[in-house]
Amino acid sequence: MDGRSDKIEPMRRKLRQFLPDHAAIRGNRWLAPFENTLLHPRLWHLNRHSAAGGVAVGMFCGLIPGPFQMLGAAVCAVVFRVNLPLSLLTTLYTNPFTIVPLYVVAFGLGRLVVAGDGEFVAPPDYGPEGLVAWVRALAEWMVALGRPLAVGLVLLASLLAVAGYAAARLAWRLHLVRAWRARAARRTSP
Repeated sequence: MDGRSDKIEPMRRKLRQFLPDHAAIRGNRWLAPFENTLLHPRLWHLNRHSAAGGVAVGMFCGLIPGPFQMLGAAVCAVVFRVNLPLSLLTTLYTNPFTIVPLYVVAFGLGRLVVAGDGEFVAPPDYGPEGLVAWVRALAEWMVALGRPLAVGLVLLASLLAVAGYAAARLAWRLHLVRAWRARAARRTSP
């Protein structure tokens, strides 16, 4: 076995422990109609292309509002034939702590691009009315921000996707270079 396989294979085995296998997908009655699509090998194979593409899809779809981030990432992973689990996992960079700062940045980007003088209004606080009222108020807040936010979200999602793709490719490359150097060092040492 070469040095690259020595380093990557344990990582792949560890990842496979958490991923569903083909039999689990075939056996799930909800996924049965999508069996041919979901069992495509490129959705589950882990290489530099599928990993970088999965990260890019996850970074882009992570800014989709509401609970549709993972659904959007799954659809995009199937369409672009990139690593499905990695694209789903990458969407988790957005959470209740990061979503508001990301939307503020998106609004700022949108204001730079869209001609207009819309001012940012702070998001609604979670009040005693409960979760449903807060979500409704949050949706109204987002609609009131309008066009700068919409344009800014697409811009920010695109920038994050490109940065994620480049970072994943660079990380994969650095990992391989380190493995190659370690293998060369093992060959030269007695």
